[in-house]
Amino acid sequence: MSTLYLVATPIGNLEDITFRAVRILKEVPLTAAEDTRTTKILLNRYQIDTKLTSYHDHNKESKTPILLDHLKTEDLALVSDAGTPGISDPGFFLVQAALASGHKVVPIPGPSAPVAALSASGFPTDNFLYLGYLPRKKKARRELLEDLKNLSWTLVFLETPHRLIQSLEDMVSILGEREIAVARELTKIHEEIFRGSIPEVSDHYREKEPKGEITLIVSGKIINDIWPEEKLLSAIQDGLQTGKLNPSQLAKSLSEESGWSRRDIYDLMQGLRE
Repeated sequence: MSTLYLVATPIGNLEDITFRAVRILKEVPLTAAEDTRTTKILLNRYQIDTKLTSYHDHNKESKTPILLDHLKTEDLALVSDAGTPGISDPGFFLVQAALASGHKVVPIPGPSAPVAALSASGFPTDNFLYLGYLPRKKKARRELLEDLKNLSWTLVFLETPHRLIQSLEDMVSILGEREIAVARELTKIHEEIFRGSIPEVSDHYREKEPKGEITLIVSGKIINDIWPEEKLLSAIQDGLQTGKLNPSQLAKSLSEESGWSRRDIYDLMQGLRE
């Protein structure tokens, strides 16, 4: 069986590519690219004449069988527009299909915008949660932020320029004064990492229109005292018995007081009911 290579490519500066990535892209007979025009610029820079074919969100279902057929006899490289394929792009669909068909999948590591932004954010990196693009719709976005607001982990998101202000406004409302770093156009000429409190950063981008690729790094909640499970279970029992709050309201209230996530509190509620 042949091999599917996941080749990380530069997120801006074309010098940010590994020797191994260049070699693999030269050796494989075919490279599947999210945008062949973008990838062609990179290949020309390194005098790579490998054949290209498109693979993106709009053709992944029809194109995957064709690429699997290719893998029956020859190796294949997969690249995204920028960074590591399979991370917040359609590459995972092909990876799943290749693994299910028994093919070897080999990562060729390299640039990744979320990791680059995280490393330069100044926030803790020992525990972080990457969540890809924030939801487009306000209701879904706010619900996600509500679920995350009591986590002590550093949060990592992607966002588009035209939705950045709305997302920051929702963060101000739900996450409050905590710190954020907005990494924009990383490795490119106009690279910027703007740091400050969420309200400060929101005000900044109201005055200065954001452009380019954006990664958001948000500090986690500082939790000084997380309740032990016994204390939380007692509070849940008391809350259920008094009936002043419905389960959803009780979980939200206890989450804010205890430092536990609402999901974990729901699980404990379910256990008590059973």
